[in-house]
Amino acid sequence: MDNKNFAFDKVNYILLAVSMAVVVIGFLLMIGPNSSDTAFEPDIFSARRIKVAPVVCLLGFVSMIYAVVRKPKN
Repeated sequence: MDNKNFAFDKVNYILLAVSMAVVVIGFLLMIGPNSSDTAFEPDIFSARRIKVAPVVCLLGFVSMIYAVVRKPKN
């Protein structure tokens, strides 16, 4: 089978998998205790949930775009 028939090579798939893992890590950083009607949880405004996690997700999505548009070397 000729490799010229495929749009992606092995590196593209590895980059896609790593960037998907980074996005999942970003979403996992966002989870935590939530506030209810009876109790307020101030952790919903922590820097990890408001600043760090969205930046990690954004980096994951940007790297995913790079992995898709990256041209395989022949």
